[in-house]
Amino acid sequence: MKKLFKVALAAVCILMIGNFAKAQTKIGYINFQGLITQMPEAKTVKAQLDVYSKQFTDELTTMSTEYQTKGKEFQTQSATMTDAVRTSKTTELQDLQKRIQDYQTTAQQKFDERTNELSKPLIDKARAALTVVAKEKGYNYVLDSGQVQLLVSPEGDDLMAAVKAKLGLK
Repeated sequence: MKKLFKVALAAVCILMIGNFAKAQTKIGYINFQGLITQMPEAKTVKAQLDVYSKQFTDELTTMSTEYQTKGKEFQTQSATMTDAVRTSKTTELQDLQKRIQDYQTTAQQKFDERTNELSKPLIDKARAALTVVAKEKGYNYVLDSGQVQLLVSPEGDDLMAAVKAKLGLK
């Protein structure tokens, strides 16, 4: 009976020590977006995206100017137009407005795709460095402090300096 009690007590102690060890997880944090914007490659990506965006902006400006011109022309001449012409011009303006909206949607989708395409290598590089640093420092979890509001956090758990050093950033 005493032997059984000792074995049960030992088993309970082992289980409690195992649970206690599991509860000792380390959690760190980093402003991931801030890290990416500090990478030298981010400036190149931003420049490429600015050039790409300008193409869409120029086309939208041209379309908007055409819409405004036709709208003003319609307002000044609508009193003298026949009903058929007025209906035709109204339909034309509505079609132009729909084309502008469709173009904006398409342009935004293409811009987002291009942003993701150009940003993926930076994100992968930063994530790889962060993974290495987290493993070296024994962190089980790393939160993005740019996405999560940390109310209290010890300075020692901020991995920004270590990851920047791993990436060779100042």
